[in-house]
Amino acid sequence: MYPEELIAPMRAELSNVGFEEFRTAEQVASHLGSEHKGTTLIVVNSVCGCAAGAARPGVAFAVENAKIKPTTLATVFAGN
Repeated sequence: MYPEELIAPMRAELSNVGFEEFRTAEQVASHLGSEHKGTTLIVVNSVCGCAAGAARPGVAFAVENAKIKPTTLATVFAGN
């Protein structure tokens, strides 16, 4: 588990562009198992360089510039 002060800015990169944060496996399962209509994009966030250099900036760019967006944007943090 990473200290919250280390990962808070990484969480914010996605929540600032509209991603809902799931903090537990139960939250993910509940959302995916619900009568939810539409599509869900779940991004697995991480402290690794790949997430910082490509995943978070790439997905933020994609959703900010998309003509059609998923109904729900969600994120989970790996290792926490």
